[in-house]
Amino acid sequence: MEVEVVHGHQCELGEGPVWDSKNNVICWVDILNGEIHEYSPSKKNHKIYPVKKMVGCIAVCSDNNFILASTSGIGFLDRETGKIEYVDNPESHLPGNRFNDGKCDPAGRLWVGSMSLSEDANSGAVYAFSNNENDLKIKNTTISNGMAWSLDHQTFYFIDTPTQTVVAYDFDKADGNIKNKRVVIRIEEKEGFPDGMTIDSEGMLWIAHWGGWQVTRWNPKTGEKLLSIKFPAAKITSCTFGGKDLKDLFVTSAKVDLTDKELQEQPLAGALFVVKDCGYQGAPGFLYNI
Repeated sequence: MEVEVVHGHQCELGEGPVWDSKNNVICWVDILNGEIHEYSPSKKNHKIYPVKKMVGCIAVCSDNNFILASTSGIGFLDRETGKIEYVDNPESHLPGNRFNDGKCDPAGRLWVGSMSLSEDANSGAVYAFSNNENDLKIKNTTISNGMAWSLDHQTFYFIDTPTQTVVAYDFDKADGNIKNKRVVIRIEEKEGFPDGMTIDSEGMLWIAHWGGWQVTRWNPKTGEKLLSIKFPAAKITSCTFGGKDLKDLFVTSAKVDLTDKELQEQPLAGALFVVKDCGYQGAPGFLYNI
């Protein structure tokens, strides 16, 4: 599979790619530089929305704007004006934490995880946000990362990176409740740390590997690894499907904390990559329900 660079911009900590199917643009964040990026593959147009605070994730709303989670909490960004209105902060009492990965569920709630800036164990949590209220879903996480929902919307998949696992929960779409946690995938340390995640049209999970130079495809029913795609950067952070018919795989990466020697060895670190027409098709993502 041929890996291409989508755009020349390189992030310090690129994360959270989201395909906006209405506008046909790929969106992602640079967490540490506090920026939201938007790029149109057809128009070759790159836009940056400055958040000016560490921004862990974004999602597209049903009104076409962004919902985001930054160190100031959860808010909405007007894509025409760039203005941000914060409406909630479930961890305002934890200044040593920041938000990390997040995604919308099939009912249009934003699920978002937090973590300690110093990566202290068990200092984070996962919340579901809707109607300007948050609901604590998972306690004592360390580096909350990849999220996905099964095609029948009855299972929630989740990655807490240091555990080297993907866990599954029974998911109730009506109320967002989760239960019956179990491990469905185990990843060896030599493969790198599991980071962001997405799901394809066959119900298989795609996982980005921090420090692993790769994105992998797994069967969550059997725990079997099905495929590995190598990338020219070690710190691969997340992935999503986009483009026409959701057949292009977009992949974010990071260059944070790389030495000069490492940067010379991987000059594309921090870039947004794409594998066009990768042979698989994504499952459509979910909008935040306004």
